[in-house]
Amino acid sequence: MIEDATNIVAFDAPGKVAASARFNGSSTTMRSDLVEEAAKVIPSPPVLINLVSARVKQLNQGRSPLIRPEGRMGAADIALMEIIQGKISVDEDSRK
Repeated sequence: MIEDATNIVAFDAPGKVAASARFNGSSTTMRSDLVEEAAKVIPSPPVLINLVSARVKQLNQGRSPLIRPEGRMGAADIALMEIIQGKISVDEDSRK
């Protein structure tokens, strides 16, 4: 699958992670179409950002993806797809 460069949002990965544990080099990228789809599931941007960040951290520490990654998906794309497919969600009880 060839992706249009305008469909990619890059951000620096927090902290240093061993290269073998990193999904996509020294920076993490997110496809904007996946961000938009995940925002339909979790409409609050701060909550979505925190959930994606936490899941990216887990993936970079070696946790297995809950979906089958397609092609060269980065950790953030995997986290977004997990949200879109309902594999992960926010624990509403912990937000009270």
